[in-house]
Amino acid sequence: MHLTDDEKRLLEGESGPAPQLAMRIVVRMAGILGARELVPITSSHIDGCLYHGDGGVEFAERLVELGGRVAVPATLNVGALDLLHPGRVRAGDRRREMALRQMRAYQALGCTPTWTCAPYQAGHRPAPGEHVAWGESNAVAFANSVLGARTNRYGDFMDICCALAGRAPRTGLHLGERRRATVVVDTAAIDAGLKRRDIFYPVLGTWLGGAGGDRGAGLTGLPASVSEDQLKARGAAAASSGAVGLFHVEGVTPEAPDLETALGGGVPEAVVALTPATLRDVRDTLSTAPAGRIDAVAVGSPHFSLSEFGQLEALLPDAPFAVPFYVCTGRSEYRELEAAARLPRLEAAGIEIVVDTCVVVTPILPPAGGVLMTNSGKFAHYTPPNTGYGVVYGSLEDCVRSAVSGRVARDEGLWS
Repeated sequence: MHLTDDEKRLLEGESGPAPQLAMRIVVRMAGILGARELVPITSSHIDGCLYHGDGGVEFAERLVELGGRVAVPATLNVGALDLLHPGRVRAGDRRREMALRQMRAYQALGCTPTWTCAPYQAGHRPAPGEHVAWGESNAVAFANSVLGARTNRYGDFMDICCALAGRAPRTGLHLGERRRATVVVDTAAIDAGLKRRDIFYPVLGTWLGGAGGDRGAGLTGLPASVSEDQLKARGAAAASSGAVGLFHVEGVTPEAPDLETALGGGVPEAVVALTPATLRDVRDTLSTAPAGRIDAVAVGSPHFSLSEFGQLEALLPDAPFAVPFYVCTGRSEYRELEAAARLPRLEAAGIEIVVDTCVVVTPILPPAGGVLMTNSGKFAHYTPPNTGYGVVYGSLEDCVRSAVSGRVARDEGLWS
């Protein structure tokens, strides 16, 4: 492996023991991945601040003890606590203490306490072509696909090591030749009305995650009006159901002004024509429980945007909800809702807003278990194994109607 003089000095400890330790890990991982050099990065998004066990706490605190500070701007993913509403989380004293220690350690390393899985909604938006080291699978897919930045899917601890070293292995999606689409997905046969609806995009993403592996996909036939929230939902579902870190949408995403550019001038390995029947089958896999009684609704994975809050406000019913209704969001969105005096109406309607974390990574849902309804492909994927709840997938409108009655109420006409 070729290292620059600056990188050699980092590895030799001239900048201190914390960057040296981080650099040792980055160089070792680069060798494992077959990289022949490192690439300077401009930012990082840290996924390792979520408490999974004491080892994560001890690793972060060791970096602090060694005097570690991030070399590039770094935002923080969700933690295991809602610091603004601590009573929402059901956890014992020791778990709370360890989760808080881990969150504080990452702040001590100089990371910005955004506590969100959607840092791009909190102003962290690298420019096209910038090399970054991001963790959190949906954030990686968004950074690569929607923003046009370059990052691999960095796991816990590797992300903070890259941030301390200011370097990442030059491999994978940092390389231009690895970013071109190799599979074309044609959506022309899908109803144009459905493709305008939010409910379509988690289903599309789930199909892509299961069918595409880690191959870059170029999607054609989607409307030019597709929103960032829809792309966010598509990427999150693909990244949680598969290994997708990058996708292209012809005429929409920055590296796909046209299909030829997305393909890098090459010939696709495969062309897949999506059918309505295929998508209906995929939609059905997002539900593990029958369409009957529900016990809770949760939305906001990835974290709810201000635009999504606007959609929810327009749907709020006069009747009270029959079941708890959770909305997970970042504190940047929460503060804007607060400043605009929008929180009282949401809270009066029975909405429980969760910040800094979400209901599938920390115990917030009622402990009795049951069935959760969601409009999130990512929540649908993680809810059963992480919470023990069954799950039913539907649109945001479906979720609101179902929360009022306590029973699944879905518009099946969308899929006819």
